[in-house]
Amino acid sequence: MRKRYPAPFVAEDLTSRMVFIGGPRQVGKTTFALSFLKKPSTERSPAYLNWDSMADREKILNADLPPHQPLIIFDEIHKFSEWRNLVKGIYDKNRSALSVIVTGSARLDYYRKGGDSLQGRYHYYRLHPLSLPEYTAAGTDALFRFGGFPEPLLRGDERFHRRWLREQSTRLLYEDLRDLEQVKEISKLELLLHHLPDCVGSPLSVNRNAKLLQASPAAVDRWISIFERLYLVYRIAPYGTARIRAVKKENKLYFWDWSRVPEAGPRFENMVAGHLLKYCHFIEDTQGHEMELRFVRDTDKREVDFVVLKNGLPEFAVECKTGERRTSPHCAYFRERTNIPKFYQVHLGSKDYGNAELATRVLPFKTFCKELALV
Repeated sequence: MRKRYPAPFVAEDLTSRMVFIGGPRQVGKTTFALSFLKKPSTERSPAYLNWDSMADREKILNADLPPHQPLIIFDEIHKFSEWRNLVKGIYDKNRSALSVIVTGSARLDYYRKGGDSLQGRYHYYRLHPLSLPEYTAAGTDALFRFGGFPEPLLRGDERFHRRWLREQSTRLLYEDLRDLEQVKEISKLELLLHHLPDCVGSPLSVNRNAKLLQASPAAVDRWISIFERLYLVYRIAPYGTARIRAVKKENKLYFWDWSRVPEAGPRFENMVAGHLLKYCHFIEDTQGHEMELRFVRDTDKREVDFVVLKNGLPEFAVECKTGERRTSPHCAYFRERTNIPKFYQVHLGSKDYGNAELATRVLPFKTFCKELALV
């Protein structure tokens, strides 16, 4: 498989900054980082230092870096409480001759914001699961069934996929969660995680989940925030003005791994959300624009699934349909009442008609990804 989508930008940034790579567990961060090493570009390379290895840990603490290596990878170093100052010292002393990549998941993203000792010394990238534009060999059907995480997608085996999901949930709840937060109600978080896939595609009701779990709404909201920090789920907010009587407080929730969603319609919507969020994060991480993924919904329950904003202005809206149905009337309604310039309706079929700037363009999701240059 070719290098991952941010590769040329990371290579350019390494000439003047450190690069931090975050993202979900098992999304391929270590493999991506290793691809920048000279051979052997594997974990056996002397340039790869993993904090979980006792031998590597000693080398890191003593700043005993391998000689003749133009690039060093520090993996999981954020598990050390003083990692920021340690990395800063190593980089400042060797920056003219050394490039540095730091990889990690939830904890790296959380703790890198805890101080400014590294400010101006690194660029941060969020690595997403594989998408249709990045890995066309998988095809829409395979991505829809197995999600975009490399291991289950490349295996393409239903039994392996089910076991992988269970094992990932266990590691998130009993390893990553323990390292990130102090939570006693693990059993309730397990129940919440089991229930949340059924909430995809509809406005998220924290109160309804609170009743189900027999917990306070504040507690449930905090638990969902923890899931967000673990790169398990994300929430998007509504977009709109008083003119369309847009809802203001409702959010929608999606999974980083859309294969967790059981029903076909919500799963497809979640897959589209994942591709759009990846596009937004890519533009932010590589170009510095402020990007947002939102949805449009009014108090009469008219809705368009997504709208992408760039520097506060809408770029386009997207409605999702699993079949090749007629154009959603909600697109025409919001076109007349908002400043959204383009409307698309994507589906899993083959029909392609309409005009995004004049009415609504109806097109296959694969074509949509290509024409809008998603990553």
